[in-house]
Amino acid sequence: MSRPEFPASSRRHFLQALGGAGSALLFTQCKTVPDSGSGTVTLRQPRLPWATVFKGEAKFSKLCARARQENWANLPLPTRTITIGKALCGTPYGNYTLEIDDKIESPSVNFDMLDCWTFYETSLAFARMIKNPPHLWSREAMLHYIETERYRNGVCDGTYVSRMHHLEEVFADNQRRGLGTIVTPALGGIPIRRKVRYMQVPQSGNRYLRNNPAMLSDFARIEANISQLPITYIPKSRVAAVESQIQDGDVIAIVSDWHASYTSHVGLAVRDGKNCRFMHATSSRSKGRCCVVDGRISDYLREKSSNYGITVFRPGEAPLLG
Repeated sequence: MSRPEFPASSRRHFLQALGGAGSALLFTQCKTVPDSGSGTVTLRQPRLPWATVFKGEAKFSKLCARARQENWANLPLPTRTITIGKALCGTPYGNYTLEIDDKIESPSVNFDMLDCWTFYETSLAFARMIKNPPHLWSREAMLHYIETERYRNGVCDGTYVSRMHHLEEVFADNQRRGLGTIVTPALGGIPIRRKVRYMQVPQSGNRYLRNNPAMLSDFARIEANISQLPITYIPKSRVAAVESQIQDGDVIAIVSDWHASYTSHVGLAVRDGKNCRFMHATSSRSKGRCCVVDGRISDYLREKSSNYGITVFRPGEAPLLG
């Protein structure tokens, strides 16, 4: 049985790992910008050096310049997301791009190398960021929107357990906070139930758990909660029939046959006439080992017997900075 293609991806345990003196790392410099509502949005400085948490700054700047020139901000979110995804196509695939430190967790982005998870979330975060006025586009803003989607309740507290490592939890958490909708049930999804244990099995590339195995008890609790979520999926034999209902920019997660988790891969939907294509970062050498716009999602599912079907999440706009 196959493991996921993407890397799996409590304050008490974190402080125990660092020692008392290291706790100062939890508190970072902040700057605030006006919120479009009545308050302010805090843009925090990263807990780790910029060179560690933000790679590919030159590419980020070029994307910002192109977004201004081509007025991407006026596009609806689904179109913005796939426009940015297409601009990222050709970016090399890379494993473990989020595992950036042994103990300290921080929002991060890497425009030079992407895996399937970071490809979709980078496209979405950039799309949400540029809805703000251009003078607010920045490294801090990009990390803010990454943090909003990637971390439980939208907050990274400096610990590895604050990051969500299962797409099922990401979708449920983001839906609860009004950042999108799980549309699988409306597409005819059927229930599926598994005992999720992905983060509790040995992870050869997992630096954080290797350096602080005490976190395993936290993950046991988290994965027990994920195992109780009402998950539905569309079997691959039914996907072709519902492709017409999948929209540009929908996040498509591939359900696999691996018993310890639900999904093994993720990408974005791209409409192509009557068909729905799959845009993703692939580790397949025959496809260039990079970000690509692949064929129909129904055809992609047939490439591996381990592909069971899909779940679909439809992102919404996130709050503006000002």
